[in-house]
Amino acid sequence: MRLLIDMNLTLRWVAALASAGHEVIHWSEIGSPAAPDSAVCEYARLHTYALLTNDLDIPRILIHTPAGKPSVILLRGEPLVPESRGAALIQALKERAAELDTGAVVQLHWPDRPRTAVLPRD
Repeated sequence: MRLLIDMNLTLRWVAALASAGHEVIHWSEIGSPAAPDSAVCEYARLHTYALLTNDLDIPRILIHTPAGKPSVILLRGEPLVPESRGAALIQALKERAAELDTGAVVQLHWPDRPRTAVLPRD
């Protein structure tokens, strides 16, 4: 899976997810730290990335857009670091791959099971 990690999450997610076979990039490597959420979403959509974030505004933006992409993985509950949450996130990505491929918001709030909402399409 292609994943774009939002500025609000540590760069350590890149190595953790790449080691699990995902193509991963952190927003700080490609965009301005001050970029608006809409710019991050648009980049992810145009370059076919799912967006990993803990920003509640991102799903709100996407619910009101007809594109149905990018998919979002919303992490909730501290600590949001790969050392504590990496295995659970990698498992959730496997379990929700079909939904993420078509356009969805997957919310992970540990220890709960992932919750998924399919995004509207054009």
